[in-house]
Amino acid sequence: MNDNLTPRQKEQQKRMILAAIVLAIGIAAVLLSGKSPVLGQEKAGQERLNKGHMAAFVFKSQPTELSPLAFVDGAGKPRTLADWKGKTVLLNLWATWCGPCRKEMPDLDKLQSELGSDKFEVVALSVDRAGVAASKKFLDQIATKSLTLYVDPTAKMAGELKVIGLPATLLINAEGREVGRLLGPADWASEEAKALIRSVLR
Repeated sequence: MNDNLTPRQKEQQKRMILAAIVLAIGIAAVLLSGKSPVLGQEKAGQERLNKGHMAAFVFKSQPTELSPLAFVDGAGKPRTLADWKGKTVLLNLWATWCGPCRKEMPDLDKLQSELGSDKFEVVALSVDRAGVAASKKFLDQIATKSLTLYVDPTAKMAGELKVIGLPATLLINAEGREVGRLLGPADWASEEAKALIRSVLR
């Protein structure tokens, strides 16, 4: 655990680690049972896409409307998810103190580099009370080239989205509805990830 963290950040880190352990146990139980976590995927007429690197991705039975989510960009300008209406979004929640977030960020950066367009964007959103400066430093340290900095300095976003543990990634369609989510780190530069995302693009 990082000794430079404040007592509040340490406590938040402990809670996230505990939640991640519980999540990992749940995912392991599902995978060992031989049942892929698909909810309503067949109803949507999609072929089976949550496999391989995307095995932990859970589809919603129906795309779900998200509540208004407010945050800021790297310049401190207010933003909401409504700004991306008409574009498919991969919303990734992360924090500077999250080890798995650091591991998967290069894959998200590569995904944005390869698939980013007027129809798709990776929105990597820091839910870190340390704010814009610390989040920018994090992205600079791992030399991201294609991701844009977005920050929720209130750190309330995870709670609003009912996310347990970080990282957490939501796939959102062009209507602004959540198609599904993956909790925990994943290889977002993999062919499985690209196939899943392309299934939602139109």
